[in-house]
Parts: sequence; structure tokens; C-alpha cells
Amino acid sequence: MAEIKSGSPQKASSKPGGAERFNEERATYTVASAQPNLEAGIEAIRQTVRTLQPVPGVYRMLDTRGDVLYVGKARSLKSRVPNYTQVNQLTGRLQRMVSQCRSMEIITTNSEAEALLLEAQLVKRYRPPFNVLLRDDKSFPFILLRAEHDFPRIQKHRGARRSKGNYYGPFASAGSVNTTINALQKLFLLRSCTDSFFKNRDRPCLLYQIKRCSAPCVDRISKDDYAALTAQAKDFLAGKSQAVQTDLEAQMAKAAADLDFETAAILRDRLRAATFIQGSQAINASGVGDADVFALASKGGQVGVQAFFIRGGQNWGHRAFFPTHTKDVEEDQILANVMLQFYEEVPPPPTILVDRTLPESALIEAALTELAKRGDNGKKVILSIPQRGDRRKLMEQASRNASEALERRLAESGTKAKTLREMAEFLELDEVPQRIEIYDNSHISGAKAVGGMVVAGPEGFVKNQYRKFNIKSARTDDDYGMMREVMERRFVRAMKDDPDRETSGEKSIWPDLVLLDGGKGQMSTVRDQLAEMGIEDVALIAIAKGPHHGREGREVFHFPDGREKILPTNSPVLFHLQNLRDEVHRYVIGAHRAKRSKAITASPLDEIPGIGPSRKRALLLHFGTAGKVRAAGLEDLQKAPGVSETVAQTIWDFYHAGS
Repeated sequence: MAEIKSGSPQKASSKPGGAERFNEERATYTVASAQPNLEAGIEAIRQTVRTLQPVPGVYRMLDTRGDVLYVGKARSLKSRVPNYTQVNQLTGRLQRMVSQCRSMEIITTNSEAEALLLEAQLVKRYRPPFNVLLRDDKSFPFILLRAEHDFPRIQKHRGARRSKGNYYGPFASAGSVNTTINALQKLFLLRSCTDSFFKNRDRPCLLYQIKRCSAPCVDRISKDDYAALTAQAKDFLAGKSQAVQTDLEAQMAKAAADLDFETAAILRDRLRAATFIQGSQAINASGVGDADVFALASKGGQVGVQAFFIRGGQNWGHRAFFPTHTKDVEEDQILANVMLQFYEEVPPPPTILVDRTLPESALIEAALTELAKRGDNGKKVILSIPQRGDRRKLMEQASRNASEALERRLAESGTKAKTLREMAEFLELDEVPQRIEIYDNSHISGAKAVGGMVVAGPEGFVKNQYRKFNIKSARTDDDYGMMREVMERRFVRAMKDDPDRETSGEKSIWPDLVLLDGGKGQMSTVRDQLAEMGIEDVALIAIAKGPHHGREGREVFHFPDGREKILPTNSPVLFHLQNLRDEVHRYVIGAHRAKRSKAITASPLDEIPGIGPSRKRALLLHFGTAGKVRAAGLEDLQKAPGVSETVAQTIWDFYHAGS
């Protein structure tokens, strides 16, 4: 494969991105064309055409600065590229693109299918302004059942699939994979803790107490029995759920017949977990096997694409996409572009159901089959338009969901909804969080330390959910220790009160996002603390003031993986996040001041049972100080106004009992 560079941009066009799958040999041809007009663009393209051969490949159009304007593929470069010089036959969008073009880069490929894959890869990398873009930078989560340990761990996984084990997915969102993992833990009692946490245990953790782990860390289950549970989990995730349920029912019946009712109850709970996983699937995907479903809807110049993910006949969630740069592009071409960019990150299944005929569908099948061979699938990929039966019903449901998602998207055009949506995108969340918890600590030189939690939802702050934490065990001069104590107390309570996370929205005990007032230290402390508790599915963001603490407000947002982001100083998202941070500041400082004021005005007399404000005032006026009240005899106490013999005896006993 070879790349030919035509023109002379002012800077190299290599932007950061993943490594290309193709080796490129570069040859440069210089064109003295840099005027910002249509003629200059046409001339740059013509200079490129003179070097082209009738072979498949990919072309990139670059502007004066060397930025990529457009990426396209061609069966024959020599036949395809000259079309851009026929400006009278181009749409207004393409004419604008040609007018900005000052050079081109060409990559030849071995086949048109290879060119199609490379085109999608380069579009994902460079995000050109004249290509249809799938604006979804979040990687899709998988369930990973690790294989390099005697007691395999079940966990959520994103990113490169480097760990040894079995991957199941993709799931549409972190929420769908978390729900499935929670149910799988109840069903198969597999551990979710890290290897270091597993190795250092000397007693079962809370997950064992709530029957979501078999505690292999302390030998509560043998290696062979745990292997049997692991095998059942693999069968269940591979679509053999009915066989697993039948086996559990037989075991439960046998235990009941043997009068082993404790074992029967455990098996009953596991059966309920299996039923929950299947019953929570709002989409009937039985008989479909492994397939993805794509449907497109358009309205008001915007396009929405709905995708369902079916694996082993089970619905693993759905996701709505809203591609950009779709003006003057045919809807079938938009859907094809969305799918090709989507499968750059996700291995394609054997069957892809679509709601319309796609351009060059045979070529798309060949390209996706090539992708599948590189992954774990290896099967031929087939595009299909369902005509009848369950698959047709599934497609109708996807089309209905696409239209409804687009309607919601159009309805959410208000300022607040737009800000929340942009916040979710900036923080890389799957959707707008329904419950945000913001945390901060307050103290003076370690004294009167208080932790605070503020709760916010889409409609604003939920003040009846605010909580304060009087720091008890941590050293009050250790900010990280205080934050660790707050997190432990907060989430131990959540795991006890709602271990299955059955409630949602503002009423949920579990947050969709935890926002920490702090920097890298607070982020790593909270991340590690939650990981030790087996909680790895709560979104964490730390907000810290930037290098300039003045009026700029250059806050830095720290992510769990160590990345940092900032927002423009005039960003509505920044203002919203600052408002959340300022609210927890106000609340925790208020709680700290109240605690400090109470301490300042506190008196030893407050601890005496039966002594209210009036009698305390009378005693202080009579004796002068609390110390003199303590030193007074019983008869002297009885002489104080408002103090009876009984009250005097109570005061005297309080100070002198046991002396």
C-alpha cells in the first residue's frame, strides 16, 4: 500500500490517533496553489489526478493548514477523484469543500473492501468536517471473565482487549452491563474484586454477606466448585440460559427433597436472578442469536440511528446515535457510514439487521467480514432486511425507538437540557445523570472536621438528600483519609440498603455520577477505596482549580484513568459544574461553622441530664462559671434559683459519682 501526497500544506496533517492498520510509503509532489478560492482547489485536485492509477484506495483532502477536510474511498482512484473538478455537478456542500482544498493525500489499497475499512478508520481519527461523523467517543463496555487466575474474576471492561479471558458484549451502556453483572453475581456468586484485594483477605467481605459472592478468597468454596460456577456463567452468557435454569431447578428440587432447605433457598434466589436478567429485557430477541439491529429516522434536518445489541438471543441494550454533517447526504449512505464507523470499535456479529437497502451492501458485507476475521468471530457477516416474523417485529421496534429518540432529541433543545447533555458528553457519561453526588470536606487545622454530600438531579438540587459526615476514624489533618472515610460510610450504607440497585432517578440510593472537590489525590483515593469495596461502576470526576486561581476559573477535571480536561471559560457546562461545586462548598462550610459554633458555646453543663437552657443560665448566673458549679456542694446547689433538691442531687451525682 502506498500513499501519495499532493500539494504543499503549511503543516503536517498527522493528528493524534490510533495507529493505522496499513503501512504507508510516502511520496510528495508540490503544487504552488494556496489562494482561498474554488479555482485553487480545482487546480490542487487536478495536480493530484495526474499521478493517479486505476487502483482502489483512499484519498484525503487537506486545507491550507494541512487539516483533513474530507476522507473518501474509491474502487478506481483515477476515475473517482476527477469528479471533484466538475463543480457544476457538485452540491453546495462539496463545492465549499473543493474551495478549501489545497492538497491531497492518496493511499492505495489491495481491494475496495480494504479501502472502505481504511476510510472509516481515518474518519474516526481525523473527524473531517465534510464527512458524516458518528459522534460517539465513548468505548462500549464488555463483560470480561478473566482466565489467568484459579478463581476467575467477573468485571466490566472497556478499551483494548489485552487481558486473557472471555469477552461478552458489546453492551449499550455502563448501566446495562452493571445491571447484568449484579444479577450474574447473584446467579453464579463469582468474585468481582481485584487480585490484590482477593489475596489480602482474611475474612469474607460484604458481598459474601449479601449473597453476591462465594468468598473463594477465604476458602468458602473449593476450586472445582468455583470452576463449575464459572462454566455455568459462560454457558449463560453464550445464550444457553434455558439449560442453566433447568439445571438450577433440578438442583433446587433435589435439595428440597433431601430436606436441605437452606441450599434450596440459595438456589431459589439464584433462579430469581436468572429470571431477572431475562425479564429485564424489554426487547424480545428470542431466536435471533447474535445480531445487531440498526434503524434510521429523520426529522427537521436531523438524523437519529437506533441500534439494538442481541447476543445469544439476549438483549444487551440499545443506543441511539445522532450523526453530524448529514446535510445533502442520502439517508442510506448516512446509515452505512454510521455502521462502518461503529464497527471500527466493536467486532461485528454474523448478522446485521437494517431497515433499508444500503449502497454497496455486498462491499460492506465483505469489509465487515474482514473485520470479523481479525477478531474472535471469524464468521461471514450478512446484512439483512427483515420481512416477516420475529425479526420483522424487532426491526419495527427499532424503527419506533429511533423515531422516539429523535423526537426527544429535538424536544431537548432548551438551554438547560442542552447544557446537561453537553456535560454528559464532556464527562464521557453514557447519558445525562439523574443523580449527581458532590463531595467536599471542611476543617480548620484538622479541628471540627466535617464531610458533606450534595445531591443534584436534572431539575436542580435535591436538598432533602443532602448529608453531612462528622469525621470519626480518620486523622482530621489528612484530607485523603477524611475523603476515604466519607466514601466508605456512604457506599457501605448504599450496599446494605439497595444492593441490587432497584431504584432509579432522584430516589436512587446509588449515584450516576460522583463529583469530587479536589485533584489527582482525591480522585485516586476515592477510586481505590471504591475498588476495595468491589464498586467499579460509579462514574468519578474530580474538579480542581487550575494553575491560575483568579477570575479565569480554569478548573481542571480529573478522570479515573489519569486524564485531565478543561473547558472554555465561557462554557455553560463549566458554569453548571462550578455551581455544583460551589453548592457543596456552601453546605459543608455551613456544617463546619455550625459545629464550630456549637463547640465554642458548649458547656460542661450541657452533658448533665435534665439541665435545659434556663437552668444552665440560672446556674451560671448564680455561680459564675461551670467550674464553680462543679466545685459546689449539694447544699449550695439547692440554693441556686430554680434548682430543686432532686435537680441538685442529679447535678452533684453527675460530677461526683464514683469518686
